[in-house]
Amino acid sequence: MPNEHLELVWTACPPDSPAALLGGLCYGPAGETGLPEVAMARLGASRPDLPLFSLFASRQPVEHARFGALRVWRHPDCLFAALSVEEDAYGGALSSLREASRVAYHALFDVLEKEGYSAPWRFWNYLADIHGDENGLERYRQFNYGRQQAFADAGRSVNAAVPAACALGSQSGPLVVAVLAGREPALAIENPRQVSAYDYPSDYGPRAPTFARASVSWLEGRPQLWLSGTASIVGHRTLHAGDVAEQTRETLRNIRTVLEETRRRLPEADFPLAALHYTVYLRHPEHQPLVAELLGAEVGAKLNAVYLKADVCRADLLVEIEASAGHPLRVAP
Repeated sequence: MPNEHLELVWTACPPDSPAALLGGLCYGPAGETGLPEVAMARLGASRPDLPLFSLFASRQPVEHARFGALRVWRHPDCLFAALSVEEDAYGGALSSLREASRVAYHALFDVLEKEGYSAPWRFWNYLADIHGDENGLERYRQFNYGRQQAFADAGRSVNAAVPAACALGSQSGPLVVAVLAGREPALAIENPRQVSAYDYPSDYGPRAPTFARASVSWLEGRPQLWLSGTASIVGHRTLHAGDVAEQTRETLRNIRTVLEETRRRLPEADFPLAALHYTVYLRHPEHQPLVAELLGAEVGAKLNAVYLKADVCRADLLVEIEASAGHPLRVAP
């Protein structure tokens, strides 16, 4: 029986039960659902022309609200909020993306505080032209600047106990930011093989990325794992540039290490690889069969994964994998 509090749903069809919807995103055209659209093509699916709706559902009462462009879904114990921000509105700023990112995070932090769900567990970030130059700085670095500024402006930590997150390059469209948050803080998890992202040296930009390698939240006393976007990085350096197979293997080593660190910090959060629900981002569509084969060999027959075409945050990275666990997955037609 599905968890009454939180269930992940992957489907190509628009949600048929809005009352049970606890938010989500659409990778592709969202139709009349009003869900934020992320311009990413699905890979390896029998119908790649159809969108992928990645939704959270609940059997508990869910309330919906809208604050301008910001959509909010409230559950008794957690909240999902998302918005799309057109960068053109901030064209007079030094960096339109930096300002759009700052404004988006300000809006999300404001609604979390007002609604009483002040603890963000996991963020999703999608931006077009992620490696493009904007006033002398890569757009991903401009995004990091605006995101960190919003954390600081809100009086939130930028270098410890930060939420899990991903940041990927979409093919086009506005900045899309979404958050899952709760009333109680999640436990931030770092990877002993990696420098924490918020401690990266200035080689990676004037402001470091603001995220933990994973976080663990609780619903009804049960742990939920949120694994951030994970790639072939050891220390703070990319390994295996140009080799998607070795990058995938290194990414899986990092995921295993995060799972081990999670168990060490919190023994009840004992999630094997086969218990995770994976989203795999690939720079080149032709790599999908090989990456799927490698992931399947590592995880086994119980693998649940979706694959999307995306630009990973570093130009020398070919694959990034995020995942979650501790809640059921329903895959619908």
